[in-house]
Amino acid sequence: MPSSKKTPAVIQRFPARIPNTQPAYQRIQSVIRKRIDSGQLKPGDPVPSERDLAKIHRVSLMTARHALAFLEREGLVERRRGIGTFVAAPKIHFNKLMSYTEQMAARSLTAGAKVLFAKVVDNENEAAARLSLPPASALIKFERLRHAAGEPLALETCYLEAAEFPGLLDAPMARESLFGILERDHKVELGYADEEVDATAADPRISELLAIPRREPLLRIRQVIYSTKGKV
Repeated sequence: MPSSKKTPAVIQRFPARIPNTQPAYQRIQSVIRKRIDSGQLKPGDPVPSERDLAKIHRVSLMTARHALAFLEREGLVERRRGIGTFVAAPKIHFNKLMSYTEQMAARSLTAGAKVLFAKVVDNENEAAARLSLPPASALIKFERLRHAAGEPLALETCYLEAAEFPGLLDAPMARESLFGILERDHKVELGYADEEVDATAADPRISELLAIPRREPLLRIRQVIYSTKGKV
């Protein structure tokens, strides 16, 4: 039996060798996720290959592959056959009534916008009908190109009843969330949205704005947003 004098030396010598109960593939995920969240890795940046990860973390190729597969399922990375693995562009989730700004903040990204159009119009009859207004009603129309991490991600068009929101055209729409402006300046409590989602293809203007090929498949989301009082 070892003498009691040797015991302290053993305890002091190997504190770093206490087993880490977290599986190796989760440790790899955590390292990559932190680099993405901190901005060290940006959308489009390459992620170390399975072979490199296995070498860096001293794990099997299968473990490294498992880690990347989980990150891909989470939407954080995307694999391009024959090329490699890259940080994925932020995914926009439309099942929650969250502003674009809030969604980007959830990914530790700063949302931005370029205002393409901001005027009162009276010739958008389809939009007026969706807002339960008569044809030729005066509507505020905003069109913004939304981006994050320097990449264009969405083209957004918003319609609001002009009589209900005086002064909205003067709001800093290039810097702030529309939801935030409505809640702060117009005391609107947003409640829920009726939503339609379908597929479409990029026309020449959209392809140029989003820097994508013409006829690229896109998701088109139409929302009619209601306040907590049930007003559109």
